Amino acid sequence: MIKGYDALITFTRGGTVESHHFGAFAVVDADGKLLASGGDPDLVTYPRSSMKPFQVLPFLEAGGPEHYGLNDEEVAIMCASHTGTDEHVRVIKSIHAKVGLKEEDLQCGFHWPSDKETSFAMRVRGEEPTPYRHNCSGKHSGMLAMAKMLEAPLDHYLEMDHPVQQGILKKVAEYCEVPAESLIIGTDGCSAPVFAMSLRAFAHATAKLADPSNLSEMQAKGANAATKAMRAFPMMVAGPAQLDTLLMEIMAGKAFSKGGAEGYQMIGIMPGVLADFPKGVGITMKFSDGDPTRRATAALTVAILSALGFEKEMQSETFARFNVPILHNWRGLEIGELRINTPIVFN
Repeated sequence: MIKGYDALITFTRGGTVESHHFGAFAVVDADGKLLASGGDPDLVTYPRSSMKPFQVLPFLEAGGPEHYGLNDEEVAIMCASHTGTDEHVRVIKSIHAKVGLKEEDLQCGFHWPSDKETSFAMRVRGEEPTPYRHNCSGKHSGMLAMAKMLEAPLDHYLEMDHPVQQGILKKVAEYCEVPAESLIIGTDGCSAPVFAMSLRAFAHATAKLADPSNLSEMQAKGANAATKAMRAFPMMVAGPAQLDTLLMEIMAGKAFSKGGAEGYQMIGIMPGVLADFPKGVGITMKFSDGDPTRRATAALTVAILSALGFEKEMQSETFARFNVPILHNWRGLEIGELRINTPIVFN
């Protein structure tokens, strides 16, 4: 056993257990009620990129899109871990043109696109990756746009004492309903600060993002702008054939989704969608092994959403690549099974 985690997913081969994925999850409504959980819902961990829709909230609440004339597609990529396609770069360049930014302003670094077709085409062209292709370039563009609105320096916008990061810290703490000083600060892969909190607290924050009816008018404005853009442009939030993209497509406006590195996932269900839980619902999950292939994340996502009543969506052909309880090898032979060990029971 691993403290805080249960063996939520088991992989069997030939009827013999070959491996376990140890994880924890929390399902919380907008009032903060814990509806279901597995492992320790109070496990403290980093949401990583699942935090991106919250990191853009200060900019949205301040009227940033209206100030710069940004559209929903551009807001969506500010919430994204995109795969570096030419379409993603087009939208990033559009933001920079409207805001008055340069590629060298981005301090996210660079890597080859995770979209294989794009990466191959770039190599054929002899094109090297640049910060525009980085999966976090949308988030960083949002931070830079906020810095310009505040007339704050651009050269250290990632430092914790910068007004942009202070605003994000305050906003995340506000949504999670925890003191800002209790949030553990780390550094993400893109060099931006990232905060740790419990799965329960972040699921509650996600539920409020989905259903800001009890928040202030300004908070509701930001929340609605973020979730509207993500649901309208799921391809900008992730990319072709990605879990977040396909999940939002099959949910057809009923949910938003944002994965994070090292086995983290958050999903928000919009208010009025579920008869049993009419308020917004937030789902968070984390796997201790980082779930590098995302198979455990996909399996638990299918189990939780099916238990909530979305069996049709989970069984759809569009989502078939992420709903694979029976595993096959490269010859198509059945070799094993992914099994959910924890029944999803709602309070």
